[in-house]
Amino acid sequence: MPKINGTTFDYILEKTAPIFNKQGYVGTSLSDLTKATGLTKGAIYCNFTNKEDLALKAFEYNIKKAVVPLFKLIAQQDSSLNKLYTITDYFRTYYDVVKIMGGCPMMRVGSDTKFNHPALFVTAQKISHQFISGLIEIIKDGIRSNEINKNTDVINYAKLMLSLIEGSTFLATTHDDPTYLTSAMDFIDTSIIEKIAA
Repeated sequence: MPKINGTTFDYILEKTAPIFNKQGYVGTSLSDLTKATGLTKGAIYCNFTNKEDLALKAFEYNIKKAVVPLFKLIAQQDSSLNKLYTITDYFRTYYDVVKIMGGCPMMRVGSDTKFNHPALFVTAQKISHQFISGLIEIIKDGIRSNEINKNTDVINYAKLMLSLIEGSTFLATTHDDPTYLTSAMDFIDTSIIEKIAA
């Protein structure tokens, strides 16, 4: 029996969340989960309804580790431009955050579960929508405060920004090269200065 600090529920999440993120929902077997935790199937399913429930909770756990810290940093900023620069600063070191996890959980789950785990896919999609909505609100606030050019195509810019973040994260993970992320964040910063800053 493994030594467990805290609750068994938390212990199981800590041990299985990286496996789900690396191997995907379909690629993760029950034996992978029992091996990682040192627990029996019964012990795992005393804490989670089934594999689907555990996968969903594991995704939420990974999001809390990878993305929620960014939301807290943004909340500390009172300027729209500073919020945008906080985002690019965070993603310059994002590779260090997600490397051990096997990549960005939002991207991994979004591509892995679309056709085999609708509930998990919808959850990942909601996180993506929240990110886009947050970017849109930041840009709109910047227009209202005269920090950002009123002619900015708000929705398009927010989508482009997230596309550059997720695309460069994918490439950084694929090639084990964080410069994909740092170069993309430099590009976004330049576009903020040259394209949308008032």
